[in-house]
Amino acid sequence: MPLTTVTADLALTRGASLFHGLAERNRLAIVRELADGERRVVDLTVALGMPQGTVSGHLACLRDCGLVRGRAEGRQMFYSIAHPELMELLSAAEQLLALTGEAVEICPNYGITSSMRAAPPSEGVEVTPTSTTSTTTTKEEAP
Repeated sequence: MPLTTVTADLALTRGASLFHGLAERNRLAIVRELADGERRVVDLTVALGMPQGTVSGHLACLRDCGLVRGRAEGRQMFYSIAHPELMELLSAAEQLLALTGEAVEICPNYGITSSMRAAPPSEGVEVTPTSTTSTTTTKEEAP
């Protein structure tokens, strides 16, 4: 059943689940890396600067959604894009973003500013509010 029909409740639910699975910046970064070929978790952690647990969790989500697959080789697991159509979808999304431009960025629900408001401060960064503005300072940590 096409996703665009009103009576397609199951198709709409599946479509929403697909986009929800892709609606996270780190997962998109992982998919972008996998577009260049198979990668191990360690390869992704180095390339993306993310902790191993973060990468593994996002890979599990993408795998559970059927978007990536794992191939065991000895004690290592190599991850890749499960369906080339995913890259076609992301290419179409990039074209749509080029058309919508700033409208997506300033969206009050999902735009850049809303995600920045909702995101907790990064590790090692301290946000100190003042009477009129907030100042961000970086803590120096001992090696």
